[in-house]
Amino acid sequence: MVNQVTGRVGKSPHDLYISKVLKPQFDYELDHYLHHYISIEKVLLQSYEKMELLGKNEITEIITILNNMEKKSLSILSEGNLTDIALTIERYVNQKSENEITNWHLDRSRNDYQACAQLMYGREKWLELIDKMFHLNEEILEKAAKYFSHKMPGYTHYQSAQVINISFYLTAVSEHILASVKKMIQVLETMNGRCPLGSGAMSGQELPWDCDFMADLLGFTSYTGHALAGVASRDWVLEMGECLSYLGTNLSRFLTDFLMWGSSEQQFITFPDELSGISSSMPQKRNFPLLERARGKTSHLIGSYIDILLGQRNTTYSNLVEVSKESNKSLPLLLNNADDLLDLVILIFRYMEFNVDKTETRCSEEFFGGFSLANQLTMKNQIPYRAAQVIAGKFITYYIENNRKPHEVSSVLLTSICKDEGFVNSITTHELLEIFDFRKEVDRKITRGSTNDASVMKIINLHKKRDSELKQTFSTIKYKVLSKLDALDHWEPKEGSLR
Repeated sequence: MVNQVTGRVGKSPHDLYISKVLKPQFDYELDHYLHHYISIEKVLLQSYEKMELLGKNEITEIITILNNMEKKSLSILSEGNLTDIALTIERYVNQKSENEITNWHLDRSRNDYQACAQLMYGREKWLELIDKMFHLNEEILEKAAKYFSHKMPGYTHYQSAQVINISFYLTAVSEHILASVKKMIQVLETMNGRCPLGSGAMSGQELPWDCDFMADLLGFTSYTGHALAGVASRDWVLEMGECLSYLGTNLSRFLTDFLMWGSSEQQFITFPDELSGISSSMPQKRNFPLLERARGKTSHLIGSYIDILLGQRNTTYSNLVEVSKESNKSLPLLLNNADDLLDLVILIFRYMEFNVDKTETRCSEEFFGGFSLANQLTMKNQIPYRAAQVIAGKFITYYIENNRKPHEVSSVLLTSICKDEGFVNSITTHELLEIFDFRKEVDRKITRGSTNDASVMKIINLHKKRDSELKQTFSTIKYKVLSKLDALDHWEPKEGSLR
């Protein structure tokens, strides 16, 4: 029996090349891709059976060997097989089989084989991340329900601007999560229509492989449809990176708000002791490093994406280890950081509590009714709007400079300022107190998607509906993938397929 892997190269790889490149890659694939390689092998065996190139006895023997394959034995065997997992699996089966199986590995290439295993690994991790995204959204909506109708300051340009419901802000987070989930499912659907198995080395294969049949057995919706694209493209990796960068960028903005809200100046939010930190030298401090850790991890998503993007840039459009392996070194880092980030953000929303006394006290101290006052000056007094803004600004400035509070406003001053500007005021003190009552501020926002209670409740219900619809789409895909892979685990050759 021939033991040499190839007739083109007579010597084993250099020791340094093995230690720096081949062995780390082999170990990684052994840990993360082996079960995918075994699934692919079983699909290829079914195709050989379908083409009547292998019989039941041969297939049964190979399946038995594959199912009992030991990682340690593969690792030892790899040394004589160019430290390549595909060649090692092939040699392992050949050594364990009682008879030489001539047609096994006929008309096959490592290129589509490895591309398919990589895609299946990505799909596996992507399914897990989407599951966590749904979990996160549930936590956010639960928190929104808990603080429904409680008030807090809303900010523009880092300055308190208008009164909002706490739940209004939280539904903005939910809006981003749902948008991200939609993108992630679109990526999943695209990935699942690009099964590369059957592409061969780069230009297709010579036997009548049924590519869509093989794709279906692996839980894909279809073969990629183009042999070169099947082995050259790693677009799905770029799409994952783009999607997670989008997620991480906006999560970083929400986390920045939380960091400010948890400051000693604002004290709008707090966490239990087990999620709080201390200072080694300042005993009065109670830190929230959990927020910093989570925000820090969002940068890793973007960094990994850029690394992957640069790894593919300016490479030829062909099967390349530079693209398939070297540029994808950041893929597990990307996916693992995303997984860690989601775990931390779920923890944040589960245990974060709002100090509503402080948020509402802050609302009561600010002259948030300035916008409404300008509107009323125009509508009731027929004052041109820009002039109304000037009058409202002068009115509020007087109270701020004299350390007066919103509940102390009087129409006497407003009438005087209007007179100085050449206008007559008809707004009463009672109406002014209504305008500057922060509790009524949100009720005046009546457009769809605004912060009033009825609108926020509609948003929450809409988000629950969108969540349910997205879950239905996702569950259908996930069920097909997992059921097909489970069927492969239990597949046996047909009776009567003896050659």
